[in-house]
Amino acid sequence: MAISDVISKFSNKFTDTIFYKKDSELEYQINALKKVREKYPRNYSISKKLTLAELGLKGEKEIEFELKNADIGMYVLHDVNMQYKDIKAQIDYIIITPAKFYFVECKNLVGDIIVNNRGEFTREYSYGNKKIKEGFYSPVTQAQRHVDIFRKIWNERNKSIINKLQDKNFDSWCTYLVVMANPKNILNLKYAPKEIKNKVIKSDRLVEYLKEEIKKTDKDLLTNQKEMHENAYGFMQNYNIEIERDYEQELIDWIKENEKNQKRKKYQAEINQSIKVVHVDVDAVIDTRKKLVEFRKEKSKAMNVPAYYIFTNDELDQILKLMPIDIEELRRKKILSSIKLKAHGEEIVRIINEYN
Repeated sequence: MAISDVISKFSNKFTDTIFYKKDSELEYQINALKKVREKYPRNYSISKKLTLAELGLKGEKEIEFELKNADIGMYVLHDVNMQYKDIKAQIDYIIITPAKFYFVECKNLVGDIIVNNRGEFTREYSYGNKKIKEGFYSPVTQAQRHVDIFRKIWNERNKSIINKLQDKNFDSWCTYLVVMANPKNILNLKYAPKEIKNKVIKSDRLVEYLKEEIKKTDKDLLTNQKEMHENAYGFMQNYNIEIERDYEQELIDWIKENEKNQKRKKYQAEINQSIKVVHVDVDAVIDTRKKLVEFRKEKSKAMNVPAYYIFTNDELDQILKLMPIDIEELRRKKILSSIKLKAHGEEIVRIINEYN
């Protein structure tokens, strides 16, 4: 029996692709990234994140195009979120065909993809005049984890004897796929383990793969449109969770935290260059700076003078670089004028010793 006959007979001539859930979190992320880029136009990391997000969305659209024109008869859930205890998972696509559930991890990477005999993924690409080879986290491991999370949730919610018996055949109806969506990729699986060769494909082979899977499935086990619809509906009702996120605010918080880390690195570099200090606790330096700034503010308010009358920002940076442990050392370093030293030196040294 031809594959088209199998599909028609057991799917009631249903050959459409129904996108039961079509929206994409990537679209929300991209919109947020564009807004944040307007606020931080010189932030290279935001521009890079935007480029990667747009590549990811392009890859998802490539798979969507293939599925729309599959002529198989199936239901598709896009961008699904699940949670088991404190473990969360985001699945790019769940494809429900007459044969199986497929948890699909979509990758749209630049360069050629190579998988070695240990199942490790690397990619090779050119950047300017350089050829770059770098490893990346296995998308197979990621996709497997998504199926494992679903299995755990499914087992908890279906504890009857019948379902326990069905769980023995879980892998026969629920599996995973990794789809490489960049048509320019060369996918080298020559030395990859067999289980990876069978689960990693390019997007232009996706439909063919699904049809082959249907063809080799026992016809009595194939589901019809009604059953696929019920499966899709049941999954959305029982397993998908709605996540509300403010991507724009998350990105702004990320930028601020990154800037804070950069300042810490700058302090560390400056301090390491000091002759006096060989090793220093960066957190202690930051705390000391905070307390000195608070002291300056309180002192200037009490004396009704500008803050720089106590000590300037440049003087503060010099103090933090040298960290004098007593008034004599502070005097020898000649950081402060004699008037400032006499008025505030003892308190400055006390703060330094208190937080270091």
